[in-house]
Amino acid sequence: QVQLVESGGGLVQAGGFLRLSCAASGRTFSSYAMAWFRQAPGKEREFVARITRRSSYYADFVKGRFTISRDNAKNTVYLQMNSLKPEDTAVYYCAVDGRAYYSGTAYRDDEYDYWGQGTQVTVSS
Repeated sequence: QVQLVESGGGLVQAGGFLRLSCAASGRTFSSYAMAWFRQAPGKEREFVARITRRSSYYADFVKGRFTISRDNAKNTVYLQMNSLKPEDTAVYYCAVDGRAYYSGTAYRDDEYDYWGQGTQVTVSS
């Protein structure tokens, strides 16, 4: 059974940083793309970043501030978030694209097959 567990969220002041982690279990994920989405109160869930075996993709609103990375040996994906803004406040979710070896883009949440429970990130002004 596939499980994704996010951690690293919390309360931070604007301009600060956080590092989110997503530990995956149930299979080896090195051949699968992984991503981060977020959902703010009253808004739809939106794409943040994606990492494949070859490339990384980012939403325009996080380019230059967030970095996605992965450690395949640990079956873990990370999201380093710098220069945080109050509008980054949301629940952040980790997701896995179930298409093995697919390294293209995927910005819709219905393109992902497995999801974590989310971790809250709150940025105060």
